[in-house]
Amino acid sequence: MSLGTLAERSWEELRSGRADFFGLLDAHLGVHVPGFLAAEECAHLARRVYAGRPFWISDFNGVQFSLGRAWYTHLEQDREEEYFTNARASDAQVERFLPGFQARLLEVLSTLVGASAIKRPGWCGPGVHIFPAGQWLSEHGGDIHFDTEGLSETQCERGSRAITLVLMLQPPEAGGALRLWDATYEGSDEVPEDLPQLAHADARYGTGDLVILDSYRLHQIQPFTGSRDRISATAHAALDASGTVWEVWF
Repeated sequence: MSLGTLAERSWEELRSGRADFFGLLDAHLGVHVPGFLAAEECAHLARRVYAGRPFWISDFNGVQFSLGRAWYTHLEQDREEEYFTNARASDAQVERFLPGFQARLLEVLSTLVGASAIKRPGWCGPGVHIFPAGQWLSEHGGDIHFDTEGLSETQCERGSRAITLVLMLQPPEAGGALRLWDATYEGSDEVPEDLPQLAHADARYGTGDLVILDSYRLHQIQPFTGSRDRISATAHAALDASGTVWEVWF
């Protein structure tokens, strides 16, 4: 049962095994790792993301963009074939502008779960979301949702382990936290009617902060203000059918 709070741990604690990652994930709404990346490195990565702007994928009529193709946006826009047809090109663009970044996130996931982590065959590897300042999402926040879109029906029925990793490269000037509720997927994507009464916590990102949540956890990006875009890297991961290897996608 979630305690309605976020667990805060250093990367050293998680990397060394001094912190029980899955125990933390089961007992809290998520795990917050402050300062996983230095601010200088994040600024460099953000500049590289902007350098790749001609190759950004526009979603929902320009409400948001991504470097690399995100499965949920393609699914919701009936662009599934486009996603899979361009998966290899998507990874090539991410590698072009953020060399070694996908591999680095795979290593992070492997360290967290204590098992091999590979890119999901045929799917797009980890990528970057760009939410523009002063646009619709900054004013209204994102949809309230679970990250179950990439999971099979069997995985959802069994509650197979699945996690989402979000790394903040450039937070907005104010707001833009990730709100996590004490509610998990129960076979329906519908938002619980008692949402206002549910315990929740906001992951208030600093530059370079990492947040990991159970993919079955209900969550939402909060509205934000200022002139700075919100830029974050995302990776979804789930155990494969063998139960020994974690497959990762965007």
